Amino acid sequence: MKPAAHSRSPEQGAVPNPAPRRRTLFWRLFANYFLLILIPVIAASVLAQVLVVRIIEQDAERLNDIVMSRFAEQTDASLQALKTNMIQILSTSRLRSVLMGAADSPGGKLQPELLHSLREQLQQLESDELVERAYYIFVHEDLIIDAETYTNKAYYFTTRYPMEPRSRKQLEAELIGKKMMNFTDSGSSLTAVMSYPFNTNAPDVYLLVDLRTNKLQEQIHIPESWVRGTAIIDDRGRLISENGLSERDRQTLQQRIHAEGVSPQFTISDKTGLSLMKSAFDEQWHYISMIELGTLMKPVYVTRFISWAFLAFFLVVGGWVSYYLSRRLYRPIAEIRNGLKSHRRTGESPANEGNEFDVIKRYSQSIMTENRELSHMVHGMLPIVQEQFVTKLLLGQYRDALSIEYYAKEIEFTYNPVAARTVLTIALHDNLDVPEHPTETGKTFLLAEMKDKIRKLAPGRIWLCQTKPNLLACIVQHDKAMSDGPEHIAEMAKLILLQYGDYFKATIGIGKTVQTMEELHLSYEHAVIVLQYRGLNSTVEICGSQPVRDLQGGDSFLSVQEVNRILNQCKTREYDKLLRSVLDLLEEGQRRDAAAEQMKYLLADVLNTWIRAAESEHNELNVPYYSRLFERMNRCMTWGELRACFEEIHAFLFRRPAPGTRAQQIAGIVAYIHEHYDQELSIEAFAGMMNMSIGHFSRTFKEEVGEKYVEYIAKYRLMKAKQLLLETDLKLDEIAERVGYWGRNSLIRAFRKYEGITPAKYRTLHQ
Repeated sequence: MKPAAHSRSPEQGAVPNPAPRRRTLFWRLFANYFLLILIPVIAASVLAQVLVVRIIEQDAERLNDIVMSRFAEQTDASLQALKTNMIQILSTSRLRSVLMGAADSPGGKLQPELLHSLREQLQQLESDELVERAYYIFVHEDLIIDAETYTNKAYYFTTRYPMEPRSRKQLEAELIGKKMMNFTDSGSSLTAVMSYPFNTNAPDVYLLVDLRTNKLQEQIHIPESWVRGTAIIDDRGRLISENGLSERDRQTLQQRIHAEGVSPQFTISDKTGLSLMKSAFDEQWHYISMIELGTLMKPVYVTRFISWAFLAFFLVVGGWVSYYLSRRLYRPIAEIRNGLKSHRRTGESPANEGNEFDVIKRYSQSIMTENRELSHMVHGMLPIVQEQFVTKLLLGQYRDALSIEYYAKEIEFTYNPVAARTVLTIALHDNLDVPEHPTETGKTFLLAEMKDKIRKLAPGRIWLCQTKPNLLACIVQHDKAMSDGPEHIAEMAKLILLQYGDYFKATIGIGKTVQTMEELHLSYEHAVIVLQYRGLNSTVEICGSQPVRDLQGGDSFLSVQEVNRILNQCKTREYDKLLRSVLDLLEEGQRRDAAAEQMKYLLADVLNTWIRAAESEHNELNVPYYSRLFERMNRCMTWGELRACFEEIHAFLFRRPAPGTRAQQIAGIVAYIHEHYDQELSIEAFAGMMNMSIGHFSRTFKEEVGEKYVEYIAKYRLMKAKQLLLETDLKLDEIAERVGYWGRNSLIRAFRKYEGITPAKYRTLHQ
């Protein structure tokens, strides 16, 4: 009798074989996997194989439209440029003089200069890469003029440029009535015809331009591998030009046009895609591209292979995962207990744990308690999360209705998918009149209080968020039947903002009304744009969707003449005029109620010119201070603030130096003359600097320097001119410009007056 080595005591009990349960769990897991994952994967694979052909066709149509639009625009632009050149040449030509000369002169001889002018214009036209030959045909004269000669019609078409009688007869038949770049086939090439005079049905001259066939073919060529060929046809189906089309392609094209006509739609037959696009240059022309669908069908086979491989992969992975999970779930329950023990909170004393199931139950309850606490915390953060969600909506990060619905459900954000909504933007600006601005913490509390008051204007129908540090967005849901629309809410919000006028000045922008959540970013963008129409008259202004100010009504930048005038006034120290001109600009802007943004652009240009002038005078480059000047100006929200700002800036940049002696002032003027002798030196400006009349200044200058003001400048300039004459090879015009004279004649007169010879003779004698 064998010993009972494998028998167990009653205390141990019998352990059932886990293999059947594991197999049952395996098939249950695999069945769930099959229903939840494999069936959708199989459906997706089949659907991909069914729809991939249609997708490729749509992609081909889209790509073809993009490529065709590109080469059609290029071809239209080239032909339009040629048409413009033809019109310009006919407009500027002397054809009328030629016609009169041919009628009046004996023997019909034409003036050589007229012929030369016409040939030059034709040569200029032939420089275009599309043009093969250009020539004039006179209707009432037996005369043809091209870029090289002029002759009679018989000699031109038989000897110089031979043309078959049939083609010539067809061409002459086309030369009837008014032509504004009509095209005709002259046999070997495509010819563009334009009549002169333009507005008559009985023209005297026709300008004919033969196009280069190869260049036109290159123009319509599409280098894509899936494009078989391209062509241009007219409404009658006549082939004007083609590139890459075989005889079979031409037959296919003619059959399609015969069956369906010339219509701009994408059609497919067999393995060929055909697309027509109407020309913007000539309404009778159509651009055609033929697509080789066989090249584009390769992804179908790749997709089919990937689909089967994808399905096999999921089948293998599903079986392995089901087998692995079935084994894992039969591991000792102690592993679950040990895993739950690790969840014990810090500082928690271990209690009498009991059996495995008691431990699991106790720690599961602990996890559920923590989960509830976490849930309460999340619910407390929901308003912040919802405000961030609305901010992302306005910034255009969510533009799909399905994704918006999904995220809104995740954060418990309820909304009506379709409703009329308008975005109001509230731009807040710190009040410069307040000596002490609130801290960031205080500003946060003020904004929270302000937002709470705005929400109470229409509870449940107003959402608020802060898209930028100083920009609030207010979304108003309204109905046409309601009286409190966005304009009414904006007026009520204005009253609230006026309560905080000691701290902020504000602008309210009203965006356009949208009907869906995914369009909210459009209303927000429009509301931000209308903010730039704010004026400078009030502390709180509402800018509606129909701006009351035109940003194009005045200049936003200084002209070159204005910049030079300011720089010259700085050089001559006419500082009072600088400030006066800015005050005049502000008065003019206030008179026409200019927008704040447009006015600040102009004033920024003025301030930049002031800074440049101050740097050149004081040789000081204080970049941080200058940047603060621009910040100071941009914070101004009223006309009075702008005036005060520029008065302060003017007082700092153009500080008047302490008055010195008369000799020191004259010495400074002499030093300025030595440095700027090549510029205009006005005696009136210097006299004004010293608060003298012109006569008094002239006498004072002579007493201090020993020479008259005019003679001193002339002699100093002549000294510099002599140096340039002897040390360089510059021409007299360049030397005159460098030393401050208007031209060589002025320099020659000055040389003869003070030296007794001309500049050229002076250079010859001393070299």
